[in-house]
Amino acid sequence: MVNKYIQQLIDQGEHEQLDFKFEISDAKKIARTCSAFANTKGGKLLIGVKDNGTIAGIRTEEEEYMIESAAHIFCRPRVEYRVTSWQVDGKQILEITIEESVTKPHLAPWKADQWRAFIRIKDENFVANSIQVAVWKKLHTETPTLVKYKKQEELLLQYLRSHDNISLNQFCKMGKLKYPIAKKIMVNLITIGVLKIEYLDNIAVYQLDNENVI
Repeated sequence: MVNKYIQQLIDQGEHEQLDFKFEISDAKKIARTCSAFANTKGGKLLIGVKDNGTIAGIRTEEEEYMIESAAHIFCRPRVEYRVTSWQVDGKQILEITIEESVTKPHLAPWKADQWRAFIRIKDENFVANSIQVAVWKKLHTETPTLVKYKKQEELLLQYLRSHDNISLNQFCKMGKLKYPIAKKIMVNLITIGVLKIEYLDNIAVYQLDNENVI
């Protein structure tokens, strides 16, 4: 039963909610995966499994301490997780389960002394753009977001009713807007559920949220 469960996970291959790690040699890098899972839809990390799905087993008990460092020291705020240990063909596999967080964004070390929020796209971790981070922060405020539909908002919505998506740069040019103003409009419309962020070839674009737009 244990073998079947782990094998079913491995057979899925790495994807948005599943990642394989042969070993943990850098807690800061693993923190990015913790951040990405917590900031996106949650996920599982299998330690002791190679990228090609081969079961290698963990090499040392230090792996659990590395996970704790990654999630609790190198994530801000800390990311909570569960550890399940499995024995598969005489080899120990660690299953790390991370739920989607309600306290987004969670930051992790990036370059030099910089910390960034990460998101999970397919089987990779990417730095969340500034619009996504602003939306998370705005959703956590107690003050309701009130949006007045002005010329720029109407122009944007009209464009999206006949086009699949738009980038922030396109919106800036179309509306002859400076970046901060265009960004604020996007953030407000996403926060109230009129727009949503999608990723095409890992590039953020913005679409109407048809579930909320009449």
